[in-house]
Amino acid sequence: MSSFDDYDEFGNYIGADLDSDDEDEVMQEQQFGQQPTAAGPAPLEGYDEDLMEQDDSGALMQVDEPTHNAVVLHEDKQYYPSASDVYGPDVETLVQEEDAQPLTEPIIAPIKVRKWTVEEKDMPETRFDKAFLLNMTSFPEMIRNVAVVGHLHHGKTALMDMLVFETHKMTWDADKPTRYTDTHVLSRERQISIKSSPMSLVLSTTTGKSHLVHFIDTPGHVNFLDEVACGIRMVDGVLLVVDVVEGLMVGAENVIRHALQEGVKITLVVNKIDRLILELRLPPADAFYKIKHTIEEINTFICAIDPDPELRLSPENGNVAFASTDMAWCFTLRSFAQMYADTFGKFDVPAFADRLWGDIYYNKAERKFSKKQSDPDQQRSFVHFILEPLYKLYNSVLTEEASELKVTLEHLGIHLKPVMYKMDARPLLKVVMDQFFGPATGLVDVIVEHIPSPVANAANKVEGTYTGPQTSQLAERMKESDASGPVMAQVGKLYHTTDAQSFRAFARVFSGTLKKGMQLKVLGEGYSPEDEEDMLKATVEDIWISESRYFIPISEVGPGNLVLLSGVDASITKSATLASADYEEDLHIFRPIKHMTQSVLKIAIEPIAPSELPKMLSGLRSVNKSYPLLSTKVEESGEHVIIGTGELYLDSVMHDLRRLFAEIEIKVSDPVTKFCETVLETSALKCYADTPNKKNRITMIAEPLERGVAEDIERGRVNMRMSAKERGKFFEEKCQWDLLASRSIWAFGPDDNGPNILLDDTLPSQIDKKMLGTVKEHIKQGFQWGAREGPLCDEPMRNVKFRILDASLAQEPIFRGGGQIVPTARRVCYSSFLMAAPRLMEPIYFVEVQAPADCISAVYTVLARRRGHVTQDVPKAGSPLYTVRALIPVIDANGFETDLRTATQGQAFCLQIFDHWSIVPGDPTDTSIKLRPLEPASGQALARDLVLKTRRRKGLGDQIAVSKYLDDEFVLALSASGHADLLG
Repeated sequence: MSSFDDYDEFGNYIGADLDSDDEDEVMQEQQFGQQPTAAGPAPLEGYDEDLMEQDDSGALMQVDEPTHNAVVLHEDKQYYPSASDVYGPDVETLVQEEDAQPLTEPIIAPIKVRKWTVEEKDMPETRFDKAFLLNMTSFPEMIRNVAVVGHLHHGKTALMDMLVFETHKMTWDADKPTRYTDTHVLSRERQISIKSSPMSLVLSTTTGKSHLVHFIDTPGHVNFLDEVACGIRMVDGVLLVVDVVEGLMVGAENVIRHALQEGVKITLVVNKIDRLILELRLPPADAFYKIKHTIEEINTFICAIDPDPELRLSPENGNVAFASTDMAWCFTLRSFAQMYADTFGKFDVPAFADRLWGDIYYNKAERKFSKKQSDPDQQRSFVHFILEPLYKLYNSVLTEEASELKVTLEHLGIHLKPVMYKMDARPLLKVVMDQFFGPATGLVDVIVEHIPSPVANAANKVEGTYTGPQTSQLAERMKESDASGPVMAQVGKLYHTTDAQSFRAFARVFSGTLKKGMQLKVLGEGYSPEDEEDMLKATVEDIWISESRYFIPISEVGPGNLVLLSGVDASITKSATLASADYEEDLHIFRPIKHMTQSVLKIAIEPIAPSELPKMLSGLRSVNKSYPLLSTKVEESGEHVIIGTGELYLDSVMHDLRRLFAEIEIKVSDPVTKFCETVLETSALKCYADTPNKKNRITMIAEPLERGVAEDIERGRVNMRMSAKERGKFFEEKCQWDLLASRSIWAFGPDDNGPNILLDDTLPSQIDKKMLGTVKEHIKQGFQWGAREGPLCDEPMRNVKFRILDASLAQEPIFRGGGQIVPTARRVCYSSFLMAAPRLMEPIYFVEVQAPADCISAVYTVLARRRGHVTQDVPKAGSPLYTVRALIPVIDANGFETDLRTATQGQAFCLQIFDHWSIVPGDPTDTSIKLRPLEPASGQALARDLVLKTRRRKGLGDQIAVSKYLDDEFVLALSASGHADLLG
């Protein structure tokens, strides 16, 4: 017998030479697939038992396997195992042909986790019951809607953090600010709020009464004032946060002005009081003067806009709180007086609080208050009872040894664990102040007592924002905050979801009960009962109470509440009105939000890969929804333009476009600005134009508007919703127009509040007014079109009044249709405009710079290089800083901030906000001006330079000639009379 070693690994015999008999045996073994082993031959394998049978002697007998003679087709033969045989039935397999996908794209793409906002994983633990919060939404008189507003870095988000720590069980990190309401990724990176953020909290007053406060934390940077305007529209009052050291700054000024225009109540938080102690190291008496000066500065500004004494902010009125949001403490005169009452026994708290502010002195010997100093060392009551204890407490915590500090704190009833005395100064100070002041009930008192509830303020809000008749049944229901009436709600803003794939609408409910699954009419900003095109129906999929980083679902919500809705955002661009789907009577919308600044900075964008254009357009639609004051436009040349308020604003927009919404690479042009076109004089000639069918003729002249009228129209002081009598009275008093002219205003343009006027100056004795009335809408359309895209460089007109002097019209209506009249009216607007000394206008930024005294000369130098000039430079009272106020053209302001910081080694800090429109020096139609390429134009050539560059960028020709808008016979008549120079 052969051994196992006689075979190779494939079963072939490699042993010694064999006899013929042995050879037959080996062949047989290999044929039956047997591997002989040292113990003997292996048993038969691969044969079923039913193929084996035993004969009588017990020996195994082989039975032949049945043979199949069926023909197997080639395609049915299985040469290789299938994918399911190899991998099993649970694995999905893909068979792809060559080049079906680019190499850069994986065949099976990994699952993307899209998370673009900071959110809590679960519902965090709160000190109030969430069911109690949801229950309180049914009691609008116990609700307050408040926007937290103020200048950049004055402590708005920190104030919200303070309230979050009061209401949520969270741990405080001394090294890193929490910034709970900053949920946008850019806000976290830059430590600056760029989005308003709603958050609803249950807070109790000093007396222990709970209220539901819907807060909106708003950005402080002046580029994002559009977010603030949206927030102010939704609320009944604002909490103005002002840094006591910096005082009233440009951001706060704009917010105060806007809040007064919108008719919302203002309350004040004087923040960062501890900067007076730790940074400026002012004595308590000087600190009092600094605090008083800051409050008076704000009151003076308010009084200049509206002298109503009810608006005065003063601690004794109870509408001012003092705080250090960094250390998370806040008090009012009354809450501090209450602390004395709790410590020294009962006394008249309001009477004591009234004596804690102003020129009231405390006489220790007689234990009496008086309005006169009995000796020169006597301190005011505010200094004696509030500032001195505060200073002493800070001094003890920061300078005393642990053993001394323990004694001091125990005198005040503050008991700390021994390990706490070993903490760093900052966390130790935070713990001590937390125990000393307790929760910010004083701040809640200010909100509850001085900001009206949604029920109390409903009538004021509806009158200020609802465009429909105030006497209608629907308006009455809204003024009563009727929960059983038809649903009416205003959407003020859209917030994108965590994955940035859809939007939630942030709405205020005015009447009715909004329920999950309810069908609503969504009325856009262009809706009116006459033109119902901008209306869609949508179903409310979900309703949430927003908590910034998490959302509490609610099935139904009544009037007076601020909520987030999903399912209604599809047709909303900026703001909208929601109404019951079954309400059939005349519906009107809430007025679109008025903004306190304008978008004037422009960039053109295009995708690096042209095939990604659809993605970019989809992304543009989304950013347009996300940023209230952003506007997008496609120029004649086909370039896509984004217009925003400033550099930081556009930078944030581009971040969102590239990362959140489009996820593509985008090329961006250098920033340019929006321009406007205006006139300096009255048209040199009456300009007329015939319609293409030669059966109608319109004659007009253009002239400049009176000073300030454009701003009045834009701010809504005069509008087309007024009666002709009211409008006429305004122009008679303000501009001394005659009665006929002031009542003959046809339109403002290019929009309802555009800064141009179309005036019917025809006389009934010379023209058939009834027939003119039949083409009024067509002429208005032509005027709106012309005012939207002026003849100089397709930019909007501003400050121009067009007067219709004559109109000869065809008798048959078919010959005076829109197709004939509209383009002719536009053409005559253009020709009269170009005959009236046309000029280009550019936007101007107001710049506020904070810098130490030794940097002021550098600020002047940087401004002078950019056509800027200083209007004011004043020292900031009680601080080592100067405030420089200046004006700078927007087109020259790109990179100004970086330039300024470089020139002052980072010591100067500036903010820029749109201020006004100014005429660019020079005549833009002067062809005698020669411009050299790659050389900056200066002086009188600037307007021509800017106009030509803008025209080339937009794909327009270089020639600006009035002759192309005039009829041939008019041109010939002008040439014959020797006025060919007017044709340009």
